[in-house]
Amino acid sequence: MHVQEWLDTVPAAAVYAVVGLVIGLESLGIPLPGEIILVSAALMSSQHSGINPVVLGACATVGAVVGDSIGYAIGRKGGRPLLAWLGRKFPRHFSEGHVATAEKSFEKWGMWAVFFGRFVALLRIFAGPLAGVLHMPYWKFLIANVLGGICWAGGTTAVIYYVGVVAEDWLKRFSYLGLVVALLIGLTSMLVLRRRAKKATARKEAAETEPVPAVD
Repeated sequence: MHVQEWLDTVPAAAVYAVVGLVIGLESLGIPLPGEIILVSAALMSSQHSGINPVVLGACATVGAVVGDSIGYAIGRKGGRPLLAWLGRKFPRHFSEGHVATAEKSFEKWGMWAVFFGRFVALLRIFAGPLAGVLHMPYWKFLIANVLGGICWAGGTTAVIYYVGVVAEDWLKRFSYLGLVVALLIGLTSMLVLRRRAKKATARKEAAETEPVPAVD
């Protein structure tokens, strides 16, 4: 079942909880479709489904920040063996190549990797645990984590919400415009047919009333 169709079947309060939970688990290091859930819920909020976009953005932000923080704590305690275990459990996401790429990003960018990693699917899963494994100072991690969570979760919700509202308004205008055009085409066609019918009737009457020439 499509994500949005499934979300349509649950109450608004459950949607907030699902969004926060899925994003939190993804941020913790579990490969889940957090971004897809957030985009689907934000689009629903623009369609008058009873979902408040402000509350939705807040729940997504809290899920992102809390999930990343738990991931950081787990990574700091588990260290390299944790990454090796994740590689065996989720080889598609935690392969040695992916871990090496994420580690290089952290070494080069530091706390900015945590901030911008929120906007990249691969780094979004890695950010918390890997920052803990690499023993990044928690205060740096927390600042980048909070700012990244607010910008990503809040920004995504706001953009998708307003895009949905504008698209819905445009589609309504397009529907009204299409109706007007259809009426004009119908009216024009009717007038053209009536005019042709009158001309045909006039020609027929003229032909019938035309005197027949006398035969010598």
